[in-house]
Amino acid sequence: MLEKLFKLRQSGTDVRTELLAGLTTFLTMVYIIFVNPSILGDAGMPKESVFVATCIVAALGTAVMGLYANYPIAMAPGMGLNAYFAYAVVLGMGVAWPAALGAVFISGCLFILVTLLGLRGMIVNGIPKSMRVAITVGLGMFLALIALKNAGIVVSNEATLVKAGDLHQPAAIMAIIGFFTIVALDRLKVRGAILIGIVLVTVLSFFFGGNTYQGIFSAPPSIDPTLFKLDIPGALSAGILNVVLVFFLVELFDATGTLMGVARRAGLLVEGKMDRLNKALLADSGAIVAGAVLGTSSTTAYLESASGVQAGGRTGLTALTVAVLFLACLFIAPLAGVVPAYATAPALLFVACLMLADLGDVEWGDSTESIPAAVTALVMPFTFSIAEGIAFGFITYAVLKLLTGRAREVAPVVWVIAALFTFKIVYIGT
Repeated sequence: MLEKLFKLRQSGTDVRTELLAGLTTFLTMVYIIFVNPSILGDAGMPKESVFVATCIVAALGTAVMGLYANYPIAMAPGMGLNAYFAYAVVLGMGVAWPAALGAVFISGCLFILVTLLGLRGMIVNGIPKSMRVAITVGLGMFLALIALKNAGIVVSNEATLVKAGDLHQPAAIMAIIGFFTIVALDRLKVRGAILIGIVLVTVLSFFFGGNTYQGIFSAPPSIDPTLFKLDIPGALSAGILNVVLVFFLVELFDATGTLMGVARRAGLLVEGKMDRLNKALLADSGAIVAGAVLGTSSTTAYLESASGVQAGGRTGLTALTVAVLFLACLFIAPLAGVVPAYATAPALLFVACLMLADLGDVEWGDSTESIPAAVTALVMPFTFSIAEGIAFGFITYAVLKLLTGRAREVAPVVWVIAALFTFKIVYIGT
């Protein structure tokens, strides 16, 4: 049955290899069940329900990816997007979290629509590479600022906006230990390096941070506080237009880039293309919609899937293994509940550092490419808004190309995005 469903022999793999690959992928990304409730909890969402939603949507999205698209790619609520949801949209803009979930739902529906209409390729190909890189880098810088704040390493200051916090505090010291642990273990190719770092800091928190043990296993908490609580009419208000656009753009680039990257690592590209890319994108966009209904921020394909591919995973059986393991996580809610913010901060900072790696892909010799990219990446953390970073970046790109007589180089989709953001800034405000 497994052979018929996943075509194991045709892909040059077997059941044992696929199961081990699934376990490997799971260990590298299971940290999200601790990090996501912590981040969305800061936005006022009930952590226990978010924990359940995270486990369910990760299992559901990954299972669909495995069974429908037959790819060894796992899915879960995306890092960066959850931070944007919590800190920029809910806390920064004052949008109620049900309305923010509504925006995620709408962006997922748009993603499904452009995939079904075959417009995805036109949009992705129309966005210049420098801007795609800049969005990833800016997300990394935004994530780094949140991580340093949660660890108490960076604090606010009236005179200088920010300054170094008190590094003698237990939280800061433990976060630093956790960060070095994660980086060292990752460099030594230890599976589950991020998870080990989070667990280490959590254990230390019982001795030095006043944390209290609440057990490990229990029946899953209720998901009712977040289930079907999305507010679509609230999300359709004019003031949240840019939020939907940002979710859509980041989801589009993140999903496409991750899918292509993991497929390339697995040798699944045929003449540089994914045979079942549309199926994979439909699985991704469907998970976004399902996540919004369940009560979590945008779901996306995880780059950590590359670890499972490295271990030999080649088919959807790898993904299905990950899905089953995420379902099993539903019964460790007490363990997830005792993980403090400064324990997940090292994981956020590590992921943020990895996201800066693409800086070298920017064409720095062409100022009409590099300056908009730099503006995008810098404005995100300095305004504490991913939306403003993307807005200023696209507007800067369009204006510089126009002023230097290179308007023909700009794809129509860029003009549309720049015009939408300009309209929003002029008539609605930042």
